[in-house]
Amino acid sequence: MPHPAELLRDSLAAHLDIFGSHDLLGEDTYVTPSHVTPSPYDRIKALIPEDSPLHGFQTLAEVETWVASTELIELDRTRTKPVFGVGHPKADLMVIGEAPGADEDREGEPFVGRAGKLLTEILKAIGFDRSDVYIANILKSRPDNNRDPRPDEIAAHVPILYKQMVLIQPKLILCVGKTSGNSLLGRNQSLKSMRGTFQDFHGLETLVTYHPAALLRNPNWKRPTWEDVQLLRKRYDELTA
Repeated sequence: MPHPAELLRDSLAAHLDIFGSHDLLGEDTYVTPSHVTPSPYDRIKALIPEDSPLHGFQTLAEVETWVASTELIELDRTRTKPVFGVGHPKADLMVIGEAPGADEDREGEPFVGRAGKLLTEILKAIGFDRSDVYIANILKSRPDNNRDPRPDEIAAHVPILYKQMVLIQPKLILCVGKTSGNSLLGRNQSLKSMRGTFQDFHGLETLVTYHPAALLRNPNWKRPTWEDVQLLRKRYDELTA
């Protein structure tokens, strides 16, 4: 089964023409000037499969309605509620987890259990209310027994996240957990190797840190997480000054 990184590369290769030439009116050809750099949101939009209905939606509400009524993977059939996302529709900071748990599946909102309360406290410690940011997951449906998402499930659901990014247009991304970071960045690395510095996601600065659930299991990871979110806040202030 292809790794998410391979699926991501294939998707990029299939959509490179968005930055190249297009035929207009059957004769004229438009070529993107070499000095014009596509925005991160144009680049992320190009990751969404060309035939996806997601391209036709103009609001988060439209995407959420489609997600609630569409079965892309088997988990969409067995879920209690889809967990689309919550927060400010034009947030400068987007927080991304891997998948819903039992509490999220029941309530239809990301990060509402014990780990969610800790995430709220972490955000508050660096001056953010939950309503200031946008919180979402790679998967919108809960994996059985809280297992890690499979590559095919990630590939089916991650275009929804891309569309959320395109519509929200955040300036910074915070991935919580190794699975979230690897799934978004198309990597297969340890969390230790990814955290502590900003990664690039098609022009968006992305920080990866420990999942709040991991902090509940191992308090020793609270210190590096605090260092990460302080770095996040500093960069946020620089970008939004």
